[in-house]
Amino acid sequence: MHDDLGILQREIRFITITLQGFASDHHCLCFSDASGAADKINLIPQDFFAELCEQIIQHLNHEIPGVNTAELCQRMQTSGIETNVGDLAKIANIISFLFSTAARNNLSTEELVTTLDNAVSVLPKHAVQVIRHVWNEQGKSITVSEDARNMATVGQFVDIKWKLGVAMSSDNCRSLKYPYVTVTLKVADPSGQITDKSFEMTIPQFKNFFRQFKEMASVLETV
Repeated sequence: MHDDLGILQREIRFITITLQGFASDHHCLCFSDASGAADKINLIPQDFFAELCEQIIQHLNHEIPGVNTAELCQRMQTSGIETNVGDLAKIANIISFLFSTAARNNLSTEELVTTLDNAVSVLPKHAVQVIRHVWNEQGKSITVSEDARNMATVGQFVDIKWKLGVAMSSDNCRSLKYPYVTVTLKVADPSGQITDKSFEMTIPQFKNFFRQFKEMASVLETV
């Protein structure tokens, strides 16, 4: 167990070195300096930080496809909190790495908090309290296998929305009046961040798009 704690402390020191310039197996997260990173975390109220941590736990347990930092960021900004999606996504990746590392080492709540205290001196007190609470309540449910980590190399579909519009005019033509379809795909990337991808199609393109989906459905019925 001491060997496991030593390994975890070395891995968590990545967070100390950066919350300055932090790297994990799949992504590189960079803040300008450690105090700046702590300041960004410190700006997140305890209830929002707890929600972020809970979403991360649910994502690691494959209960949800990803962490919706965009939606959380929007609610925080509506509440008057200064933040942006990029910073929130970086923080989410750091906490996700922390939880998955602790799960691989089967750490108890006290072992995780002790390791945090020894290795990371810049995390705000309220953040450590939230991590303690969330890990104590839900940490034991996380199972992180190497196979699952190796498979997490592609995004995951979350939702699709579409709307029909009519182009009335353009710079070159005052009267167009042709219909088009706007499609918005909500996807979770391999790190778990949920983003929207929007694109437009002409009616013939949309019909072809729909036809291919019907073909896929027909094939799935034979499986």
